[in-house]
Amino acid sequence: MTPPYYAVIFTNNHTAQVEGYNEMAQKMEDLAKLQPGYLGMEHAREEMGITISYWKTKEDIANWKANVDHQMAQKMGREQWYESYRTRICLVERDYQFNKD
Repeated sequence: MTPPYYAVIFTNNHTAQVEGYNEMAQKMEDLAKLQPGYLGMEHAREEMGITISYWKTKEDIANWKANVDHQMAQKMGREQWYESYRTRICLVERDYQFNKD
C-alpha cells in the first residue's frame, strides 16, 4: 500500500457470549474484500480484540459502514458479542517495514 490511505482501528472486549462470532467475522472480512477501496485487514486477539482495516478514501470507509450486511453484523455485535468497542479512523501518511530473511 502506498500512502496516503486510511486505517480503521476497531478495538473490542467480548462478552461471555461468543457463539457465532468467528463465523460472522470471517463473513464480514470476505465481504469487505469485495468493497471498492478496500486495501487489506489485520487482526490480533488476546484479552482485547484489534482489527485494522485499510481503505483508499474516507468515502470508501463510509460506504463500508453503510453496507446493509455490515450494519446487521454491527447490531449483532452490540447485542451479543461486545462488552465494549472503540473505532478510530486514521490517515496513514508513512508506511515502512522490516523483514528479517
